[in-house]
Amino acid sequence: MERYEIPPERLLRWLERWAEREGPVERTVVRRERVTFEAAGAALDCDPPFPPLEPRSADGFDPAPLLDHVTRDRVVGVILVRLGGHAAGVFSGRRLVSSKVGSRNVHGRHRAGGSSQRRFERRREGQARVALEAAADVAANVLLEHRRDLEAVVLGGDRRALQTVLEDVRLRSLRPLVQERVLDVPDPRLAVLRETPDAFLATTLRPRA
Repeated sequence: MERYEIPPERLLRWLERWAEREGPVERTVVRRERVTFEAAGAALDCDPPFPPLEPRSADGFDPAPLLDHVTRDRVVGVILVRLGGHAAGVFSGRRLVSSKVGSRNVHGRHRAGGSSQRRFERRREGQARVALEAAADVAANVLLEHRRDLEAVVLGGDRRALQTVLEDVRLRSLRPLVQERVLDVPDPRLAVLRETPDAFLATTLRPRA
């Protein structure tokens, strides 16, 4: 199935082009996590960020509920973690209002055998633990200051590392805000962090014949 990731500023025009090509649109169905536009021989499923929406349905082409949802500015926390690197930021809309980036050395896996490999693995495990503790420190320092304003927390990077970071007791209050999707990002750097709104604000569109 085709899949498109469309940012808020391009979404209306994309929907209009689809409706012109496949229409007329007979019905718009809004569910908590999906908006579907139904034409006679095709449909378009739209999965916006930061559900839920208010369920409703209407005859014809009615993109307003979807557009109102995706264009609203939100305060969003972002945590990016890969072994050896981490970043945390708070966005108001697309504007990065607070951030911190860090790194810790974590050696790659040792391929030799015997006792030297075991020593290397113990050293690597220790380095990884220190790196993830540092990532949790940064996440707590950056995001908790804005906890009252945060509407969502977006994660990116390595799932196992992120899970370990979120187990930190200081981040307990953030867990209910964590979004299901984990962004695929390279090693966390400030430039990478600044670009994350392109991904976490996008609506996923799946046309169906």
